[in-house]
Amino acid sequence: MTREFDADVLVVGGGLGGVAAALAALRSGRSVILTEEYDWLGGQLTSQAVPPDEHSWVERFGVTASYRALRDGIRDHYRRHYPLTEGARAWRDLNPGAGWVSRLCHEPRVGLAVIEAMLAPWRGSGRLRVLQPYRPVAADVDGDRVRAVRLAHRDGGPDIVASGRYVLDATETGALLPLTGTEYVTGFESRTETGEPSAPWAAQPLNMQAVSICFAIDHVDGSHVIDRPANYAFWRDYRPEFWGGPLLGWRSPHPRTLEIVERSFTPNPDDDPLAVNADQRLNPGDGNLWTFRRIAARRNFTGGTYGSDITLVNWPMIDYFEGPVFEVPEDEARRHLAGAEELSRCVLYWLQTEAPRLDGGAGFPGLRLRSDVTGTLDGLAQAPYIRESRRIRAEYTVVEQDLSLAVRGARGAVRYRDSVGVGMYRIDLHPSTGGDNYIDVGSCPFEIPLGALLPRRMENLLPAGKAIGTTHITNGCYRLHPVEWNIGEVAGHLAAWCLQHDLPPRAVRARPDRLAAFQARLEGQGVELRWPDVVGY
Repeated sequence: MTREFDADVLVVGGGLGGVAAALAALRSGRSVILTEEYDWLGGQLTSQAVPPDEHSWVERFGVTASYRALRDGIRDHYRRHYPLTEGARAWRDLNPGAGWVSRLCHEPRVGLAVIEAMLAPWRGSGRLRVLQPYRPVAADVDGDRVRAVRLAHRDGGPDIVASGRYVLDATETGALLPLTGTEYVTGFESRTETGEPSAPWAAQPLNMQAVSICFAIDHVDGSHVIDRPANYAFWRDYRPEFWGGPLLGWRSPHPRTLEIVERSFTPNPDDDPLAVNADQRLNPGDGNLWTFRRIAARRNFTGGTYGSDITLVNWPMIDYFEGPVFEVPEDEARRHLAGAEELSRCVLYWLQTEAPRLDGGAGFPGLRLRSDVTGTLDGLAQAPYIRESRRIRAEYTVVEQDLSLAVRGARGAVRYRDSVGVGMYRIDLHPSTGGDNYIDVGSCPFEIPLGALLPRRMENLLPAGKAIGTTHITNGCYRLHPVEWNIGEVAGHLAAWCLQHDLPPRAVRARPDRLAAFQARLEGQGVELRWPDVVGY
């Protein structure tokens, strides 16, 4: 017998946007069902094992109060439970991994612990029901309204049917959009449609950013070489036209200039973690790949606690762009996901056996896969890092010329009358399934328009993550951790607001007085709607 559950708000997808949406609706007095396909809530931050990608002012402004609480909670967790050195403990902006990609590089489990703590009171009160591991497989739709979503158990358990007066899509791929018949777009829009300087003249719906299967490693004594992957020879010899050499190598295009550059790799350098200045304006930080996404710097902890740093492999060479992992037949999608997993294993095997060393030798057999860090048996991240989602046909679509530094210059990004948040990151597009090289465009600090969260037709379906009304290009800066959280938080507040005032979401945006009241509600909850006078990069 199929079990059925109902709540005021159904949030499908337990990544950062889904968690933020659930918290916002719960704090607004609503009951919530939150579903998640993988063992850990948190998406990018946890199951996908991607350290936060954040803007340069994150310690002062430019994120919501609840996202700041998440960051503060992570640092507090380290201070409470980890044997930090005296210097690290006194470091106000503690960066446990001293990685260069972010001012807060940390182990995924710590992010998970803080997220679970934030949700714990609502679980205990019975207002929040979390369904794991479930993924959406069908939907019951009545005209322009979603009535219920059927969820399949990942490991073969019985299906569940969940319903809510509002249904939020916080999945990594916009999975609810085709299931509910919601109008959406994928891949590259045409320049004719969007007017974007970086867009092609013809639409390319299956041209999507690479996916990546991340993994964590340390470097210790002994040999920890994995079995040679079956297709290792293929990936070792794989040479994309624009790469400047084999994919498995230290040479690759610089994302911003496309110049072929050579990176270094030095495990466990004797660097001072307190000297790391993770400011993307000054240095992308990827010169030494070991420290680029390091998530545990051994010198931040008392002697002997960590025998090695731990670093997260989310590097150019694990980007899989042989084909898309959705919007294609299921067997093809599975084949490409399996290919992405195999590529990551091949990268590890290459690192352990053939990677050139500075001393003239080859291979680092002491590299050890840290499956305990990712929470899996095979050592890879639980979930693929999918950078680009299906995206709704929205009331308003954010385009490149809204925020491009080259286009907007000193004027800054477009100021939207219906702003419901802020974000900042360069337009950062990885190589794509259509054969494109990096597209990397400087950005102005931008706003999140409410219109981008509103489907043109559906009445009670809202995106709560990457499925908002961006383009292939602007998705490149709206997909990062704090922006996804902000989007989800607003979607949760909007659902609760509409239930309270018996209004459809479009009616909130349509009238200035209603919009101003909702924006005031957001500001009262710590959502910043405007940027101070800062310049993009």
